[in-house]
Amino acid sequence: MKALFRWQPCRWIFGRLVLALAVLAILSATGFAQPDHGSSNRFAFDAANLTEPVDLGSTWLVHAGDDPAYARPDFDDSAWTPFDPHTSLISLFPNAHPEVVWYRQRIRVSPSQSGLALRERSISRAFEVYVNGDRLISSGQVAPFAPYTVGARVLKRIPERALAKGSILIALRVHIAASEWTVGQDPGYFSTNLTLGQEHTLYSDNWLAAIGENMMNWLDKGLLFCLGIVAMVLFAGQRRQVEYLCIFALGLISLLRICYGAITQFRDIPAGWEIAIAFPSIALPILWVTMYFAFVQLKVGWRFRIYLIIAGLLNAYNGLTGLLGSLPGAWQLFVNLPFVTLLSVVIPIVLIVHLRRGNREAGILLIPVLLFSLYIYTEYALAVLFRIPAWRDAAVQGFSLIDNYPAGPFAVSLDNISGILATASLAIIMLLRSASMSRRQALLEGELAAAQQVQQLLLPEKIDAVPGFVVESVYQPAQQVGGDFFQILSKADNELLLVVGDVAGKGLPAAMLVSVLVGAIRTVTDYTHAPDEILSNLNERLMGRAAGGFSTALAAHISASGVVTIANAGHLSPYLDGQEIELPGALPLGIVSPASYETIRFQLAPGSRLTFYSDGVVEAQNEQGDLFGFERGQEISTQSAVTIAETAIRFGQSDDITVVAIARVASIANAA
Repeated sequence: MKALFRWQPCRWIFGRLVLALAVLAILSATGFAQPDHGSSNRFAFDAANLTEPVDLGSTWLVHAGDDPAYARPDFDDSAWTPFDPHTSLISLFPNAHPEVVWYRQRIRVSPSQSGLALRERSISRAFEVYVNGDRLISSGQVAPFAPYTVGARVLKRIPERALAKGSILIALRVHIAASEWTVGQDPGYFSTNLTLGQEHTLYSDNWLAAIGENMMNWLDKGLLFCLGIVAMVLFAGQRRQVEYLCIFALGLISLLRICYGAITQFRDIPAGWEIAIAFPSIALPILWVTMYFAFVQLKVGWRFRIYLIIAGLLNAYNGLTGLLGSLPGAWQLFVNLPFVTLLSVVIPIVLIVHLRRGNREAGILLIPVLLFSLYIYTEYALAVLFRIPAWRDAAVQGFSLIDNYPAGPFAVSLDNISGILATASLAIIMLLRSASMSRRQALLEGELAAAQQVQQLLLPEKIDAVPGFVVESVYQPAQQVGGDFFQILSKADNELLLVVGDVAGKGLPAAMLVSVLVGAIRTVTDYTHAPDEILSNLNERLMGRAAGGFSTALAAHISASGVVTIANAGHLSPYLDGQEIELPGALPLGIVSPASYETIRFQLAPGSRLTFYSDGVVEAQNEQGDLFGFERGQEISTQSAVTIAETAIRFGQSDDITVVAIARVASIANAA
């Protein structure tokens, strides 16, 4: 009995000890034993049974400073400060603004999970994301600071070996610039910057979100680029329409922004590229204003250009405020005011004034301009309300309404709608102009056809037979009507009178002067056969009618005995049996008045051939840019007029071609 009495208390104590050890073992196995001194935030989130992507918006542990050890999963962060990422980091650091801030969070996962990934967007211009001590995502350079762009949806898969441990430690190393502390509302990490989910799901979400958020913007800028290509084609044929060149330049800037926006949707790039993208913004005020002014036939003065350059510089700075920092307080609202004043005040007033004056194109352009003006006024009103704490939430809702209104899977902006309408209005104007130009072209072609018929009547197609001479002629204009002319008139006693010339220019204006000269030739030769007098009279007739133009001419009188008398006014010298005849120089017709012309005489022997060219023969040009030249012209001068003209045309006609050849028949000449 005494032995039993002695052992019973010991058995009771031993039993209680075994029970306590068993409880401790169970608590240790379930994670509820003594706290892990390696972390005061054991598991902020349980992702073991994750079924859909979730933002990591639960509590993080935050610490200012920079130490690579902060990324290790076994680092003791028990002294770090808990932080709710739905609030601003400024509440933790109201006075001190550290350049580098670390965040840590532990997440429970299932060792059997696979395909888990992290999506990052807009943490900072320089940051690093670590998972269990290994760097998974990075952008820019934290120290020394090298900023990158923000806003890309960066997706990285978490390694399977990290998930096999049943938990992951996510550490963020974030650089926060001074401008973000002083101006930004939420410096550093925010609740939506990191998302955890299945890789394939996040990948699909990224593409759907990128398309939905940017489709209207890409459509707006893409349409302007396409219209710019059409405008450049039109400008190539209508160099005076400077508005077409402006549309093309605006289209190129739009293409640049589309490419930049598409790249930065999925990849952060060095911030220096933002400067390159913002640089063309300097030209936007000049391009838009010049384009609208050109449609209403207004010119931009040099003083106004200085204002436009200043507006462009401020516009470029406004696009770089995220990189360079914003102006304090409400001053930021005035940075881009010069540019938006042009678009929302000056341009609408100009279009309204010219619409009242009957400019139809101003009315077409006015509708999208007024819509964009409404957008600008609303933006500025909401920006003012946002700075009033009591109205901030209402202002945010207003911004969402005009900038990201949900229309099914797409986000619609009033800015993009006005831009698409502006492009459509420009396209309508270009179509109307093209239709009007087609009508004018048809009318002009009719007038050219009539002028061609008139010119054919003026230029001799068939030369009357003159005893003792054989006359050949070819006339081939470079266009429907040309500036070359010639008249071969047979006179009494078997004499010939020839006038050949070339009016400066081509087309209808040159043809009109040809008509004047041919009419004058027929009038003058009624009372004189002297070549110098003929040229003097033609010079007087042309003075004051050529609108600054002129005409070369050569007059020749050939007697029945073969005596040739020639006077020249700047025309090419003829060839006698393949040799160039030297003629005294003289100014072309229509330059000075009065003018005198020297004559020379020589004998056209029986069997000899006298050939006259216009400069279209020697100035024929092939595809390599070589000229037919005087040497080739002299070599073929003894051939028939048709052969000479066809040779020059095959070489490459670039100007009107006229060839007149006069041969003296030997048998008849001897008989005479």
